[in-house]
Order: sequence, then structure tokens, then C-alpha cells
Amino acid sequence: MGVIRQLPPSVVNQIAAGEVVERPSSVVKELLENAIDAGATRVDVSVERGGKDLVRIADNGCGMGPEDLHLAFQPHATSKLADVEDLYRVRTLGFRGEALAAIAEVSRVRCQTRQAGADEGSEIQIEAGIAGPIKRCGIPVGTIMEVRNLFFNVPVRRTFLKSDQTEAGHVTETFWRIALAHPEVHLTFRSGGKVLHDLPPVTGMRDRIAVFFGRELAESLLWVEGELERIHLWGYVAHPSQSRSSTKGQYLFLGGRYVRDRSLGHALGEAYRGLLMVGRNPVAFLHLEIPPEEVDVNVHPTKIEVRFRDPQRIYSHLLSTLRQTFLTSDLHSRLQAAQDQPAAAGPARTMAQEPAASIPTDAVGVPDFDRSGRAPDRSAVASWFDPSRSAPGAGASPGIPESLGQAAPPEWARALPSRFEFGPGDEFDEFTSRVAAQAPPAAPTASAGLDASAASVVPTTPAAGGTPATADPASLKGPLKAIQVHDSYLIAETADGMMVIDQHALHERIIYEELRQRVAEGRVESQGLLVPEPVHLAADEAAAVLDQKDVLAGLGLEIEPFGGDTVVIRSTPAMLGHLAPDRLLRDLAEHLQSSPIPPTRDALVAEILHMVSCKAAVKAGDKLEPDEIAALLARRHLVADSHHCPHGRPTALVFTKAELEKQFGRI
Repeated sequence: MGVIRQLPPSVVNQIAAGEVVERPSSVVKELLENAIDAGATRVDVSVERGGKDLVRIADNGCGMGPEDLHLAFQPHATSKLADVEDLYRVRTLGFRGEALAAIAEVSRVRCQTRQAGADEGSEIQIEAGIAGPIKRCGIPVGTIMEVRNLFFNVPVRRTFLKSDQTEAGHVTETFWRIALAHPEVHLTFRSGGKVLHDLPPVTGMRDRIAVFFGRELAESLLWVEGELERIHLWGYVAHPSQSRSSTKGQYLFLGGRYVRDRSLGHALGEAYRGLLMVGRNPVAFLHLEIPPEEVDVNVHPTKIEVRFRDPQRIYSHLLSTLRQTFLTSDLHSRLQAAQDQPAAAGPARTMAQEPAASIPTDAVGVPDFDRSGRAPDRSAVASWFDPSRSAPGAGASPGIPESLGQAAPPEWARALPSRFEFGPGDEFDEFTSRVAAQAPPAAPTASAGLDASAASVVPTTPAAGGTPATADPASLKGPLKAIQVHDSYLIAETADGMMVIDQHALHERIIYEELRQRVAEGRVESQGLLVPEPVHLAADEAAAVLDQKDVLAGLGLEIEPFGGDTVVIRSTPAMLGHLAPDRLLRDLAEHLQSSPIPPTRDALVAEILHMVSCKAAVKAGDKLEPDEIAALLARRHLVADSHHCPHGRPTALVFTKAELEKQFGRI
């Protein structure tokens, strides 16, 4: 007897459903695209429990007749293709005829529809792929689809669904993608009976970007448009100051459909090369229109991935168009205008009429970078400083918290700031903040010395064949001469050579250790906000941080849902100092959303401490005063593992005198 058998239709349909319907957001995507393909000018979306219990889509499209209603839920039944040649000329969002059959196989579906000119509508109910009789019903012209109890007959699939908030976040993200791709359609979205979005039709997507991502980002957008051999690219890219830690802010639409393409994402990153910090990603909302025969959209069940006939040509067109936009835009002035001026009132202009800002060709674009994408050389000249001859001062600055569980450093060692105040539009990235002015510290006494280098350091191998350097703590004691070079590194003379210290990495480790000990001892203080601060996040990001609200509350960051995709901050950790809590929450939300699995409490606490210490520490590019250099070196021996920053990078390299003499051929 043979072992190969023909699968029954029910099993085949469930396998197909597993490819098309991954979660409730898949249902919303397929039904919304069907409504738009039907010519709807208004679509109402409603979900309950993130779409697990109910997804309801009502549109005013062309509707269906009773003769088509039953056939619409059969596998591979569609009105959009007639033969194989049509597959390579398709311009509709859907075309396979798989979605409705797949959805009906794993849920309870009710469909009501009516065509223009018909006296009454038709209704059909389907449960687990078994259709009931077609009935007459009263309904306006259009279609109403109700999908209830998704995966009720596949309990294993249902257990893989996430929390209601997480699933609602995925549904909202799907809604955003379609709303951005089709600003001409009036769309509404309800979740749990609450209206989250009511979006009237607009001529361009900039208004919808402002609704979804906030006014600050919308005001920083640059209009992009270019055409090359029937390849039309248009849309918006955001100012580099609006960069994200993930690629979630990149929306690419092909023929009105949201798609992902690795090569185009790479082209977008290349266009921003030299404008963004390492690890940051640009924000973009771009539409691409190309002849249908030049792209294959039939390579993925959800049609989210596509294959281009000539990907290199499209890559080059995107890259050159974006670079030309940046070369003809004064990014610095645009950022200042966005910070200083409120949004202009009045209707948005049509996207095709939106001009790109231009400046003379010799004007400066981004002041910190030249057009080759390289950061300009900073002055390597800094004043030598002997801490034993520090100028007298009047007291100390309270910048860095007291060391916990250890002897307090002398007053003069507290001069280095650990927190900075960020104004509107400032980023937490390195190179962007500057050290706040500090009062001159009191000079150290001879007994205090500058024994800042006694902790272990990372060995290194000199560039020209030297042996790895090792640090003898005894050789590092005594007053040190310190110099700052490139506003990023400190070179300190030791008794037997010299040390090169990364100022940001060392300061980050100092702050991290002090905050970690405070958390471990349960001495985290929170400060209630007189006026709670709302923070607008992406839907899935809001769901991710709200899922961790109890852990965040234990760290002094109390948040609550505030309707829609807005989260309100009611209290902040006192350890944040002047760091903007909304910036921290945004970065944390991006981290949570990009994590493949939800982090444990300890991992989340560690990540928050990493963020706070990194953003509060002095940055590469910060000019330090001599007293600040002395304070930083003095605190080095007060923390554990001072030879690594919290991310594992070395804080210092040691070169012995013998190694230096060997490099210069003296020995």
C-alpha cells in the first residue's frame, strides 16, 4: 500500500490559511485591500480584543450580487484575473483569490453585500469553511464583513497569538500602512468600542503622517520626487534628527501596497550615510510606481515582498534622487524652523505640488558633515593639565550622584556633570550634546592625589608589531598630566608610559554602576509630574511598553494608556535628572518592539540603565574643562570593571614607555 495520499480539502484549506492568515492583522489587511479594490471611498474598521474576537470591515464599494457571494469564499476564485498573462499586468491590491477562503476556514464569517441598483442585499454565514444558505438582507450599497472567533477551530494557532494589546498594535500598524498608501479614502478605526482614528480624505499623506507620528516629525519632512524611464518615485523623507534605532519608520509603497525590499532599504541607508550616527536608521514614506511587467508581486503569500526585473536600476534611481534632495536642502535651517515655528494652519498642499526646499549650491547642508559623508576633523589641540596645580574654586557641582556603599570622593572630584538638559529637537545620540558649564572646583590636596588610574585597564597590541600592553597599578599612581584630543579621548601620563581613555565610555560606566547599585538597594526615587506628559508612539510600540508598565513603575517610570496610540507619563525616575522622559520612553519602545522575545524584568532593567547612563554621559565631541577631566579620572577607581563600558567596549588602553621607545626605534 502506498504511503502518499491526497489531502482532504479541509486540511489543504487550513494549510493555505496558515500562509495567508498569521494573526488578526492579516485579516484586517486582506479585507481592507478588498474594500479599496472595490472602489470604496469610505471604510470603517472595528476590532474587539485586538481582532481575536471580532474584525468588522464596512465599505461603500461596488458590492457583490447573490450569484457571486458564495463563489467569493471558494479557493482561487477572483474577479481580478482571467488568464496567466493578467498575472503580470495586475494593478489591484489582491488577485489570488485565497484570502476570503483562508479566513473563512479558521473563523466564523458573516458577509452582507449589495450592488448599486439592487433593491436588497445578500447575506451569507460561514463557519470553519462550511457555508450556509444565502439570505436577503437590508444594507446600503457596499459590503460588511464580520470575522469572529479567529482560530476557534485551531486552538494551537490561537495559543500563539499575543496579548490583546500586542495584537491590537499589529492591527493598528496594518491600518496605518494602508491609510498612508491611500490618503484619498476616508478611513475610521475603532478598537474596543473606542474611535481611535477618523481620517477624512486628503490630497497628500503629510497630514496622515502628522496624525500617526506627530507634528514634530511631519514638520521635518523633505519632499522627494524623481522620474527615470517610467520609474516614478515620490514621497517624503525625514530630517536626520528624526532617526530611529530600528527600521520601523521606513514605509515603502509599490502601486499602493506596502512592501519590504532589502536592496531599497539599503539604498535609503546609503543616501543618509554621513548624516546619521552608527546604529540609527532614517524615517521615510516613499511611493514607487513602475510598470507592472517590471515587478513580480507573486512571490510571497501576503504580497509584502516583491521581486524587481532590474533591481539595480531602481536602487540607483532611489539613491540618486535622495542624494540630490539632500544636496539642494538646507537641513540645518529646516531643523531650526521646525523647532522655532508652529505648524502652519490651513489645508495641506497636493503632494505633486509640494516643492523641495532649495538653497544655492555653495550653501551648507548639514554643518557637521561634508558632502563626502565624512565627519570633519576636530582640533587636536587641548591644554595640558596637571591636577595638582588646579585653580582654586568655590565648591562642587552636584552632577554625579554620590557613590553608593563606598567612600565618597573628595569635593573637587564631583565637578564632572552626569546629566544634561535636552531642549526640543535634541537627540540622545553621541556628538549632539555639550557639557553644561560647571563652577570651578576646589583643587585637590596633595594627599588626595590623582590615583584615578589604579583600576585595571584593557591590554592592547600596538599598531606596528608591539607586544600587548599590561597595566601595573603601581606604575599608574601619582599626579597625572591629562590632555584631551579630538574632544573625545583623554591621554594621561603614567609613571611607566601613558593611557588613552575614551571619555564617553568611562563616564558611562561610572554612571551605570552607581545607578545599578541604587536600583539593587531599592532606593529608586520617582518624581510625579505636575502635568502628565503625553507621548505619541507607534501602535505596536505603545502596546509593547504598556505590557511592561509594572516593571517600569518599579523603576519610577509610571505610564498609562491615554487613548489611541498615546501613552501618558505620570512620574519619572529621579535618577533621570534633566533627561527628557519622553525620549527615553521612545527609545525603550523601539527596543522592546525590535526584540524577538519579550525581555525578562532583569534584562529590561539593565537595558534602561544602559540607556540612561549612555545618554547622561559626556559624549565624544564634548569639550571638557581641566577640572572636568580631573573629576572623571578621580572617579575611575570608585566603580567595578572600570575597564569596560556597559556595552563591553574598552574604556582605556595602556602603552608602556618601553613599547613607545620600541616603536620609535630607541630600543
